[in-house]
Amino acid sequence: MSEFKQLAHEGMWKNNPALVQLLGLCPLLAVTSTITNALGLGLATLLVLVGSNVTVSIVRNWVPKDIRIPVFVMIIAAFVTIVQLLMNAYTFGLYQSLGIFIPLIVTNCAIIGRAEAYASKNTPLLSAWDGIMMGLGFGAVLVLLGAMRELFGQGTLFDGANLLLGDWATVLRIEVIEFDSQFLVAILPPGAFLGLGLIIAAKNYVDARKEAQAEPVGNPEKAPRARVTSLD
Repeated sequence: MSEFKQLAHEGMWKNNPALVQLLGLCPLLAVTSTITNALGLGLATLLVLVGSNVTVSIVRNWVPKDIRIPVFVMIIAAFVTIVQLLMNAYTFGLYQSLGIFIPLIVTNCAIIGRAEAYASKNTPLLSAWDGIMMGLGFGAVLVLLGAMRELFGQGTLFDGANLLLGDWATVLRIEVIEFDSQFLVAILPPGAFLGLGLIIAAKNYVDARKEAQAEPVGNPEKAPRARVTSLD
């Protein structure tokens, strides 16, 4: 398997930061009440991951090992500030909805972890691909969890999509189930814990099925052979 395929498999499934490494769970559990919020935070995290990975890879040979972590954090903080200003300028409604969780991307362990574990040891191209795959894997879990919570909590999908995509996106809102009142357990943080637990359980089930199918079938046990030494 080539390096690019291996990075894609690691980021999207085998070593997914949200399902396997269990990193960055604070924003994941807090803002995934709707698909729009989840998609907004996923895109912001993806941009920061790619930008910080490429920059760390470029400067890795000039940064002394003793101060590498503070330098990496400063690089990540710079990209978070850029993303925060862009969201403030172009998606102000979503910027207000996500609130404190945008600047808290700086403390996302998945980002500093990839900068230290991969980008500081590899080329900019591979580091960019690693950031894209890890960001997509994290964002996919965010969107899936947001869809589950929004569907069971409000009975809708893509509610508030206009906050991220513009006024035209109001047509994307779908009312799947008509509720008289919201199902609060799904919308509040306990619903996020339950939903994430179900997603992790589903992944573990799929992995267990694959391992069971990949195991070689053992040779059937042979019956003991009887040796005839006399015809009496």
